[in-house]
Amino acid sequence: MQTANAKISNMASAAREHMTICKAKVEEKVEKAAARTQEEKEMAKERRKAKEAQAKMELHQAKARHAAEKSSAKRTHHHCFLSE
Repeated sequence: MQTANAKISNMASAAREHMTICKAKVEEKVEKAAARTQEEKEMAKERRKAKEAQAKMELHQAKARHAAEKSSAKRTHHHCFLSE
């Protein structure tokens, strides 16, 4: 079971990714409206795709970082019993 902290962190990362993708789509629409040639429209589309891919990559990196933090937290909570 995921810890609440990791789950919230993953949800925040996913929301950030979604927001970045939405921004990229809006920017693409603006660029396409200003574009005069078909090549400029294609370039706008490719820039959007690159931004979406980068956002997805950042999401996966954040999830991996959260999993690593969770794993390291589990290892540090082991009790060490000292013999006297």
